[in-house]
Amino acid sequence: MGDPATPVDVVTHGDVAALVSDVPLDRPLGRPDDLRAYQTLLDGVTLAAPVLPVRFGTVARDGAAVTDLLAERHDDYRRALDRLEGRAQYVVRLRYVERTVLSEVLDGNAEAAALRDQLQGQPADALRDVRIRLGEIINAEVEARRAADTERLLEALSPVTVTTRTRPPSSEFDAAHLALLVEIDRQTEFEDVVERIAAEQENRASVRLLGPQAPYDFVDQLMDRE
Repeated sequence: MGDPATPVDVVTHGDVAALVSDVPLDRPLGRPDDLRAYQTLLDGVTLAAPVLPVRFGTVARDGAAVTDLLAERHDDYRRALDRLEGRAQYVVRLRYVERTVLSEVLDGNAEAAALRDQLQGQPADALRDVRIRLGEIINAEVEARRAADTERLLEALSPVTVTTRTRPPSSEFDAAHLALLVEIDRQTEFEDVVERIAAEQENRASVRLLGPQAPYDFVDQLMDRE
């Protein structure tokens, strides 16, 4: 971080190591550039060695404090890193084409279609109760479709993933939003499945694939001591 950027160093204890760099104290922490630097470093390392993300913005007093932390949690970190060997996170998000999903709702719900017809030609501020009811139906129908599409996506990707986490929707028209832990040597196979899903969803939902990434969504699961 900083300008010029401070170099990244390694602090080791036993079989584990921490990637560290000096933090500039003459400006606030947590700017967008800092987050990008953090993600770029971790995502780049992921393909070379297992990496366990700490919470963005974590600051230690000095190298000795980092060494103490590694000593205290050495076995937990080692166990988690062993579980990450040869694996990386990918994120798959499906987002409905708004026009298409609204057509599905109106075609499949007689009450919604009737309310839509009732609003035809009316001013935007007219029939407020009708508009509210139509909005409630649409939201419920989209949520139902999201649940079904998320399950279908999980089923399609489960043969080529180690484990998954469902993310909350980032948009009212998100169809599915998953974080997946994948064996790096199966990346091509995994991407082929995602491409097939994208082809199947053409004109209904857009598909976005991010990764490989560090396993941000799986830290709690990986650090489970049981």
